[in-house]
Formats: sequence, C-alpha cells, structure tokens
Amino acid sequence: MDSITILNSFYTLPLTKSLTNSHSFQPPLLLTTRGGGGGGGGVTKLRVSFASSNDTVSSNNKDGLLLLQLNKASSNSALEQLDIERGVCIPFRKYSPQSVRNKVLESRGAVLSLMSRGVEIVWKLGFYWSTLTYDFLVGRDEEVVPYRARQLRNLLCDLGPSFIKAGQVLANRPDIIREDYMNELCILQDDVPSFPNEIAFSIIEEELGQPLEAVFSKISSETIAAASLGQVYRATLRSTGEDVAIKVQRPGIEPLIYRDLFLFRTLASFLNGISIQKLGCNAELIVDEFGEKLLEELDYTLEARNLEDFLENFKNDPTVKIPLVYRQLSGPRVLVMEWIDGIRCTNPKAIKEAGIDLDGFLTIGVSAALRQLLEFGLFHGDPHPGNIFAMRDGRIAYVDFGNVAVLSQQNKQILIDAVVHAVNEDYAEMANDFTRLGFLTPGTDVTPIIPALEAIWQNSAGKGLSDFNFRSVTGKFNQLVYNYPIRIPERFSLVIRSLLTQEGICFTLKPDFKFLEVAYPYVAKRLLTDPNPALRERLIQVLFKDGLFQWKRLENLIVLAKENVAKMSSNPALQVQNRKSQKDLKVERKLDLTDTIKDGARLFLVDEGIRRQLLLALTEDSKLHIEELVDVYRLVEDQIDIPSVAVEVVRDFPTVVRDALLSWSESVLSDR
Repeated sequence: MDSITILNSFYTLPLTKSLTNSHSFQPPLLLTTRGGGGGGGGVTKLRVSFASSNDTVSSNNKDGLLLLQLNKASSNSALEQLDIERGVCIPFRKYSPQSVRNKVLESRGAVLSLMSRGVEIVWKLGFYWSTLTYDFLVGRDEEVVPYRARQLRNLLCDLGPSFIKAGQVLANRPDIIREDYMNELCILQDDVPSFPNEIAFSIIEEELGQPLEAVFSKISSETIAAASLGQVYRATLRSTGEDVAIKVQRPGIEPLIYRDLFLFRTLASFLNGISIQKLGCNAELIVDEFGEKLLEELDYTLEARNLEDFLENFKNDPTVKIPLVYRQLSGPRVLVMEWIDGIRCTNPKAIKEAGIDLDGFLTIGVSAALRQLLEFGLFHGDPHPGNIFAMRDGRIAYVDFGNVAVLSQQNKQILIDAVVHAVNEDYAEMANDFTRLGFLTPGTDVTPIIPALEAIWQNSAGKGLSDFNFRSVTGKFNQLVYNYPIRIPERFSLVIRSLLTQEGICFTLKPDFKFLEVAYPYVAKRLLTDPNPALRERLIQVLFKDGLFQWKRLENLIVLAKENVAKMSSNPALQVQNRKSQKDLKVERKLDLTDTIKDGARLFLVDEGIRRQLLLALTEDSKLHIEELVDVYRLVEDQIDIPSVAVEVVRDFPTVVRDALLSWSESVLSDR
C-alpha cells in the first residue's frame, strides 16, 4: 500500500491510483411481499441464494403469508419442522446439514482437523462435565454453582467464536440451561482482541477490488469495536467526504465455524433421546436453528439486506434513525455503512448530560421495538446497549443488523391472540397458543401447564402497570419451561432477549420508567386503529367476554391509545426543524378512528351476530346503556373529524348496501 501516515488517530490515505472497481456484485433472487400483516407497510422479504436454472419456485400470497413450493424435496426433517413453525419455507438457504458436511470434508486434511478439534472439545467439555458429576456425588452441586457457571463462561471463551456464540444463545434458552447459569452467560461478550490492521485492510481491498486509498481519504488507526466474528473501523469516503463505518470479517473464520457446526451436529445426533424427553424435540433441531443464524451472521450481504429492510420499514418514522448502506462498497466479508454520530446507551451519564429528554427517548425506543415485533415482523435480534444510540435530537438509532429475526404473519397473529387470551384470562387457550407457536410439540397434553400459566400471569398482572416488568415474568416463565417439555424456538428466544434487553436499558437510564405504561398504549392503539381484519377480530374478542360487552375495557383502550398518540406527537424528536423531507414523514397528531368507525358500521349492517351482540350490549341488565355510550363518545369527540367520517361513510355506502343485501340473501337461502 502506498504512503500512509497517521494523523489524529486516522490513517490519511493519499490518492495514488485510479478509482476503478473491478469487483462487481450480482444481486440474488429476491421475492418480496409488502403489507403482509399489519397495515404498517412493512416489507417481508425472503432471502434466496443464487438459483440455478433447474430450480423452480412458485409463490402464493394468501392473508399476507408467503408460501413457497419447490420441485425439490427437502432431505432434512429438522429443517422442514422449522419451516412449518415459521410459516414460511426457505428454498435456498446458507445452512443445511449436508452442505456443512460437504464444505468441511472437501478441504484438504479435513479428517485430521476434525479429529484434532473433536478431541479438544471432548476433552475440555468432558473434564468440565466430570467436575459437575463429582459435585453432585459429594452433595455440593448447589453451593458451587456460581463458581461452575463462571468456569463454563471461561471455557466457552477459550473454545473460540462458535462456542462464544453458543454461550450467547444459551443465555437466552431457559428450556436448556438453568437460570443461575443463564445469568452468568449473559455476561458473555463478543469483546475480543482485534486482529492486525494490515490483515483487515487487505481483506477490504480484496472485497473492493481496488486500493484502500482510492475509496477512503482516511481510516481509523484503531478498531472502533472488535467481536468474535469481525471488527469495525471508522473511515471517510474520498468521493463525498462522508464518514462511514467499515465492518470487516475475521480472516479464515468461515472454515472454523463450519467445522464446529459439523461437530455440533454429530454430537447432537447422540443426544436426541435425552432432548426429546426433556424438550419434546431432537437436539439436531436446536443445532440447526443455531447453525442457520450463525451462517447468516457470517454473510455481510445478508446484513446489508437487513439494513435496507429496516430503512424501508422506518422510512416515514421521524423518530428512528437507520444507517444507510453502501452496497457498491460491500460484499460477503466487508460492510460499509453510514457512520452514526450518537451516544451509545452504554454511556447513560453522557445521554443525560447531553440534555436529551429521557422520557421521550425511551418512549420512542419502546414504540420502535413493538413496531418491529408486531407490525413489521422483522426485528433487531441483539439490541444490547452498544447497538443502540441516542441521537442528540432525541431520535433512537440502531446498528449491527447481522442478527435479526423474522416473524410470519401467522406468528404475529398468534402472539396477538396470546395477548387477547391473557386479557380475557383464558389460560387454556394461552397454553394452546404455545403449541401453535412451536413451544410445545403438537399433541402435547397442556393440562398440567394451565395452572402454572395462570399463577404466573395473575401474580404479575395483579401488581398493576406501575410494578409490572418483563424480567420478573420471564424469571417465573424460565422455571416453567425448565420443569416441562417446552422448547423455546430460536426466533422467540430472540424476542424475549430483545424485550428484556430494551427494558434493561430503560431501567438503566431511568430506574422508575414503566415499560408497560408505554407498551400497553401502543397495543391499544393498534387494536383500535389497524385496518387488518385479523386485528379487527381480536378487538371484538377483547370487547366481549362471556357474551357481555365490556364498556369499561373499551374506555380504557381509548384512553391508552390517546395517550400513545399524545406522547409520540409531543416527542422532542419531532420538534427538530429543517429535517430532510419533513413533509414526507408520518406524524400522527390525533387518534384516527375513521376506518374503525367505518368497519364497525359495516359489521353492524352486514353481520347478524355482531348486530345482535351490540344491541344486547346496549340493553344489558334490562336497561339502556346510554350513559356508557355517551362516555365513550366524549372520549373520542375531539379525535374525530365528523365531516371527514361522513364523507367516507357516504363514499362506501353502495358497497355496504351491497354487502348487506348479499348477507340477507345468504341468510334467506340458508333458512330454506
């Protein structure tokens, strides 16, 4: 590399060669469906590797769910089960047991390498297991738990990147490991020694296909962050002067990961019997879940697509900042993205000293997290304090999108079902929701679990919104899954970790912050305003209990929804002037119930069952409930633009009349 000098902790790179880029990137096959569940305009994308001419893919979009059928049958039952649980089939994936096996065995000296690594793993883990056995035999297994947990954490670090990642997964899997060990593994960090700059810069040049100084005018002399899979530098683009972050993968890490995955799955095949007994699934399934996520993190082109998806989802949200990605400068081992000039949530003192409104910042953080989970179905799987920034104008910014998870429309609806069943205290259906989400094997007797669920929820909900927190609920839930054959699917372990981590950030920045006081109004607003028919159905389920209309519950939903709109519209992040494309940003100033009123009127005219229930609600207990109706109207009168609603109703009147006539004719014909 030509003359490089160090200046202010940056390498200043003189322009010595032409800006020619011989490295080109071919975009993969991408199948996209928009608006698949939430009315939020989120993007659901299926990431597909390069397809050969012999592969046939067909897609059918029904109720927002993308179903794919291939002319090739899958040879792996564990991966088939994962696809069924997710509600989406992935025809071309980075991971499969056969592809891992082929990749490992094709390398020269593979058998010797596998034997050597296998002996190392078996020896170290075997020795650790023998100490646990000895502790049990002499009756001191409980008193030495803190020491053995620390010993396990250090052992995983010593065994390398694959085991560090495995430890991070175990830290969120109460179905596999007991809680005291989980707490110790939560300390496990990716903060490891960086590899030399010369090697990193060489990898960047290989991916760019041109010299480093041709693209960047300067680059940091030290890494900004180092993790088990890669490290990050700060640089300045020569062409525009923009600051960027460069994420570069560790050299030679891919063969090591593949080798360990092969050994993991080989070991798992011997543990299937125990795993089926304890978790209701075979151990290979757990390894396959882990392997899929790990190989996705190894491919930075997937992370680039994750960034683009998040940018699309939050493009009209003025409170959330997602960094731009420079696709023309990125590849499988290098990712170049916009530099985020904010304050990491690892530094709460600096956030407070910067004068950032904490209530406003935490409110948009919780709302952004819930939008990812319930609206988009695409959420950040690792939102630890180092990956979340507070911008000085009050916005929240996310970085590091290597670990994201996708929830299908079906999974989102079941989650909302579970919330509705919890509100209605229908614990038998809550237990069935666990089966539908993949926590329990189909056919499992849920009878023993129902009382435990009831005890957990009533004990937590009984404290009220002010004292409710996810960590206390999760602690009790951990005991439940450890004592019953419950397996937490990997994507839901990420959901749990995401919620716990973000709640922890809230408590760190503001110890008296009430997470649920922000989360519940958001859910209430979604139920009242989202035009998705599935959510309309859930709203009806919430408002009717045992055939009786819940007037007080409707009033509470409206109050909470108005509170959500008020908090978001008055957020300091929205008061910033001269923001780019301000006119295109979506800011809700009122609770828009227009669509809800229209749908309610339509249902009243068309659906005889709903009409009967509403009329009964107005005449329950042999009296007219005019007072309750007036109370509801007073709550929403300042939120409704009567002329606009009237125009919408008149516009839809012919359609409503047609639907009413069709419904009447169907009822007449069915009677005959």
